[in-house]
Amino acid sequence: MTTELTQPESFDDPEGYDGPAVVLDDVGNQVDVEVRLRGHFEPIDGHFHWYGRIQGDALAHVHSPGATVTLRTPHGATLARLSDIDPWGRFRIAGTGRPPFPV
Repeated sequence: MTTELTQPESFDDPEGYDGPAVVLDDVGNQVDVEVRLRGHFEPIDGHFHWYGRIQGDALAHVHSPGATVTLRTPHGATLARLSDIDPWGRFRIAGTGRPPFPV
């Protein structure tokens, strides 16, 4: 008899958002993007930390790693920081506090 192991549902459905978003910079440029975002509450510092990736290379000609931008989704908007570009050309993005998706 073989038993297949599966992860608990809480690991299959993490808090997050996958879908359309808009990245706005401090001079008013905006770029429509697709994002994949996740987050968690960090009890050590008492803040919600969220992070993710921006699909494709839509920002490569407009922004550089380290830029502070506003990320807007259908659920809200918040400040975020662009990080490095991964090997697939996607910007990493992160923020602390209220995320731009329901929690």
